[in-house]
Amino acid sequence: MKVAILLLAALAAQSLAEPQIYLKEEFADGDAWESRWIESKHRSDYGKFRLHAGRFYGDSEKDKGIQTSQDAKFYARSIKFEQFNNEGQTLVIQFTVKHEQNIDCGGGYIKLFPSNLDQEDMSGNSPYYIMFGPDICGTETKKVHVIFSYKGKNHLIKKDIRCKDDEYTHLYTLIVHSDNKYEVKIDNKKVESGTLEDDWDLLPPKTIKDPNAKKPEDWDDWEKINEPNHAKPEDWDKPNTIPDPNAKKPDDWDDAIDGEWRPPMIQNPEYKDEWQSHQINNPSFKGNWVHPEIDNPEYTPETNMYRYDNIGVLGLDLWQVKSGTIFDNFLITNDVKYAEEYGNQTWGMTEAGERKMKEKQDKEKEQKEERTEKEEEVEKVEKHEDGGMDTHKYEL
Repeated sequence: MKVAILLLAALAAQSLAEPQIYLKEEFADGDAWESRWIESKHRSDYGKFRLHAGRFYGDSEKDKGIQTSQDAKFYARSIKFEQFNNEGQTLVIQFTVKHEQNIDCGGGYIKLFPSNLDQEDMSGNSPYYIMFGPDICGTETKKVHVIFSYKGKNHLIKKDIRCKDDEYTHLYTLIVHSDNKYEVKIDNKKVESGTLEDDWDLLPPKTIKDPNAKKPEDWDDWEKINEPNHAKPEDWDKPNTIPDPNAKKPDDWDDAIDGEWRPPMIQNPEYKDEWQSHQINNPSFKGNWVHPEIDNPEYTPETNMYRYDNIGVLGLDLWQVKSGTIFDNFLITNDVKYAEEYGNQTWGMTEAGERKMKEKQDKEKEQKEERTEKEEEVEKVEKHEDGGMDTHKYEL
């Protein structure tokens, strides 16, 4: 009996330790993805995704993902999975993004929605739980968005997380723990971490300035003052410019026609700039006054900021000026280790080959451009020589 109980307990523990895979999408079954990823009909002019590995890749099949294919378009497609809530467990969201078009302005992020989302009406106005991933626009915006919805309001992270802005595939991972801690990884390396309370304004501040406290009227917070005995000399103020004393009115100047003659202005050699008194330490200086703070009566600790109920849809709701981004290897799980291994087995297995192929293409392109440039130079010389011979013949 005891053996049976221990065996059951062991099996239960093992089952609890098994990673929960809520979504895994590698686009490995050809065009079947189109039936899984529902296109929104909120607009009639959404851009089209296509299944593609891009111009360069590590594996022509494994690196196939859905690629934006039309410039200056909104994109909106989403995939549904069995709903769950992350109460008491870790939530891991992971996917790869490849901006092979050298994107100038556009999103590369995902949104995690509740299961009751109307997928055919998904738009930028659809309420979501989490928005995560890279966003690039010009030279100023190159960030990883991490936005949490909390009590009906979307909150942006207060830290600046820089995204990758090259043309290669990169792995983005968001980990949200049940103790309200988080971690962001790029290419399976941690780039940021902290707590939801510290890095988002999800809760009111713990302390506020005491509304009854006021700076004393006799508080002197000037560290330096003018030296009392250092007065400005009476002859200090001189104009910056003066009429040129050596200038003379031209002999042919006619005041009636040319107007009243005035000599040109020159820099005044006696000008001394703006006078400034000597500064000394203020004997009455008390330091900078700090407004005292009190506990915020509106603040209440919250242990469930991380939790979302009825998670059930992952969507791509994007705008791109220049198309060509490839999304792949989507994963939602509760197991950090599994996500790391999955990233190594997908992105990690092909990223070196992708770089090698890109570098080869770049080298071939450079060599072709050099050959073309040389051929054009030769052609110019030959035309010049032929033209010279023709002229000589004509002259004969």
